[in-house]
Amino acid sequence: MKRLSLTLLGLLMIFTIVLSACGTTPTSAPAQPTAPQEASQPTNPPSQPSGGKQQVEVFSWWTGGGEAAGLEAMIKVFKAQYPDIEFINAAVAGGAGTNARAVLASRLQAGDPPDSWQGHAGQELIGTYVAGNQIQPLNDLYESEGWLEVMPETLIPLISQDGKIYSVPVNIHRANVLWYNPKILKENNINVPTTIDEWFAAMDTLKAAGVTPLALGEQWTKMHLLETVLLGTLGPDAYNGLWNGKTDWGSPEVKVALQNFAKLLTYANSDSASLSWQDASQLVVNGDAAFNVMGDWAEGYFRELGKTPQVDYGWAPVPGTAGTFQFLSDSFVLAAGAPHPDGAIAWLKIAGSKAGQEAFNPVKGSICARIDCDKSLFGEYLQSAMNDWATNTVVGSLTHGVVANDSWKSEIDTALGLFVQNGDVDAFQAALVAACKSSGPCK
Repeated sequence: MKRLSLTLLGLLMIFTIVLSACGTTPTSAPAQPTAPQEASQPTNPPSQPSGGKQQVEVFSWWTGGGEAAGLEAMIKVFKAQYPDIEFINAAVAGGAGTNARAVLASRLQAGDPPDSWQGHAGQELIGTYVAGNQIQPLNDLYESEGWLEVMPETLIPLISQDGKIYSVPVNIHRANVLWYNPKILKENNINVPTTIDEWFAAMDTLKAAGVTPLALGEQWTKMHLLETVLLGTLGPDAYNGLWNGKTDWGSPEVKVALQNFAKLLTYANSDSASLSWQDASQLVVNGDAAFNVMGDWAEGYFRELGKTPQVDYGWAPVPGTAGTFQFLSDSFVLAAGAPHPDGAIAWLKIAGSKAGQEAFNPVKGSICARIDCDKSLFGEYLQSAMNDWATNTVVGSLTHGVVANDSWKSEIDTALGLFVQNGDVDAFQAALVAACKSSGPCK
């Protein structure tokens, strides 16, 4: 019995050793988490879809007319240089980015950023995305691509903070453009107005003749009109003072500007609230209205419609703003934590390149951000814009993100919406004073 017990014990020991030898291989110790990379070094390895192809998702609000055509032209350059990277066009429709930026904000809040997105140079970029730690600096890219030598000195401070550059400008747009129908003006013996009083007189003549004097669209186009009237009434120095605290929003001069704006609204089409900027612009080139105030992306739209400059449409600075270029600049950023950072860097290289900007801007209806683009590629209007950009006094746009952060702009927009409904200039001015105290430099 004792011998049997020893035998059984030996077999048990052998069985235990065999199990140990045939078991699963022990796993290695868990990898230690790596330290997060510096935001200024966008060198994370690219994420790839299951098929192994690299991707880049680019978010914008360019979905129609010359805007979409310009974007497609730049995408074509991208695909030619980076055929192995799948381009995902995540554009969302909506004038001036109203809808798109709401979608983008939701995605960023949910931790689901696109790789790169369209953002206006100025306070929209610095006061929103930089302040929210949502984008990465691009100094290394600027150095490697030599962009500091070809980008205007005017732009770099508007896309920088604390010595870090945060976006790649692709264009320059002019906001203070008065578009008009040459045939309507000729038929009514009207010269292109250069002052606000001349403009009022011209529109009185048109109104008496049964012609719609001014084409307007949804609310953001009214804000666009407002900023040009502020500029035309106050002049560039006092206009700039609105945004740096040197001009009193409650001053009599600002009240005159708001009264001018209120009077202009009386000449507009009654269905403006239901029209897009394209709809309003088309009223002019179709001969259904005489004037429209819109940025020069409208010119790209007119050419997409097959319209002829100086025949179907003409242009001039908004009355009172001659010699001043009210600008904005579209740019693209690199998301913090971009899902496909290598693809994003490739896209940004194209956005900042001469080839990319020369493909994009003549179609979009804008001029290059770069100073070395071939002027001969651009049409009559854009060549005139190039000359004015180089010689005029430059001020920034409110509607398009240059002069006010999102919070301040939102408060102005709310006040404007109430004013459009009630027409109370005093209440409007008081609300603008309060907005400056709340979110601007008047604290």
